[in-house]
Amino acid sequence: MGKIVFFSIPAYGHTNPTIAVVEELTKRGHEVWYYSFNLFKKRIEAAGGKFISCDEYLPELKPEDEKKVGKDFSALIEMVVDTTINLDKKVCQELLAFKPDCIVADSLSIWGKLFAKKLKIKYICSTTTFAFNQHTAKLMKRGIGEIIRMVRGMPRINEKLRLLRENGYMVDKFITLIENDNNTNTIVYTSPEFQPLSETFSNKYAFVGPSVSAAPAYTGDKPTTVYISLGTILNKNNRFYKNCIKALKELDVDVIMSVGEKTDLSTLGEIPARFEVRKKVKQIEVLNQADVFLTHCGMNSVNESLYYGVPMVLFPQHSEQAMVAKRVATLGAGIMLRGNKPKQIRIAVEQVLYNDTYKEQAQIISKSFKVAGGAKKAVDVILDVINKGESIT
Repeated sequence: MGKIVFFSIPAYGHTNPTIAVVEELTKRGHEVWYYSFNLFKKRIEAAGGKFISCDEYLPELKPEDEKKVGKDFSALIEMVVDTTINLDKKVCQELLAFKPDCIVADSLSIWGKLFAKKLKIKYICSTTTFAFNQHTAKLMKRGIGEIIRMVRGMPRINEKLRLLRENGYMVDKFITLIENDNNTNTIVYTSPEFQPLSETFSNKYAFVGPSVSAAPAYTGDKPTTVYISLGTILNKNNRFYKNCIKALKELDVDVIMSVGEKTDLSTLGEIPARFEVRKKVKQIEVLNQADVFLTHCGMNSVNESLYYGVPMVLFPQHSEQAMVAKRVATLGAGIMLRGNKPKQIRIAVEQVLYNDTYKEQAQIISKSFKVAGGAKKAVDVILDVINKGESIT
């Protein structure tokens, strides 16, 4: 049986889609090691994988760094390189002893890719966002602030690349850290129909659809429900939550609002009777009953929404999320929120709620997700790569 090693970053949207893949691999008798973070220990072990904690090796994220998440490319490269160097001795020793057949690493867990290259282990990229190549990269419009931060950060990036080379990682330029070419085996957790410009990717890219867990069936009379969430990272936005309350309190709908662990519920003021405000919810269970999702447009949240055929009001927070939002809007499964004032929120929610076209389009995408192959197809791809003789690092 095969030996497969996974690497991911400490983010739900990047880890959750791989859990079903780990479970399917172990069901087929394969051994799985997963280098991850304590937040996901129980899920990985429940799926049958061996969990290996990386928490102590992750560079400390300072409060001021939180605002840079998803917006500062040089900060991302610094984090990637520091994590790689911190993990280098531990991982290299362990993998040389384990002798894995393949490494499956999240597209942002670049240390997994670097370990595969250094140790000459077959590599598969696990992409929970859209797949990127020279064509799709042009679709992601970066704001002027992001561009300025990247230009100013180039000296820091070059210094980190030098550090990588000193530690045995032969990287000539930063773009080789993040890009995949058409010769890189890549699992993409969306369907060809939802992926922009899917025809520009080679057959090395397997579009398997999102890996979404089944939610309990909703029973009883279903109220009209609006679900609001800004995800698990950039979700501290009291003004936005208060505006949502003002916007929707007079509507004849139930509202479920997830505001994140760092939001003090008492600061939101009086909560209307038909509002349910929590720091955290079981999102797929909520989406299984929701009629509209007001979302930050993280890929995982959008995938889950579309999987359950729920149309969206789109409120992206940075360029990658904006690209996802634009795709949803282009396919007619949601509309962009033009501002976050109460009137703008209410108009957008009502438009999606009372126009069946958005739901119909969401259901079309949902069907494409459900026939894409899912975790079983992802496992077939992994085993096919293992069984091939050529190296792909």
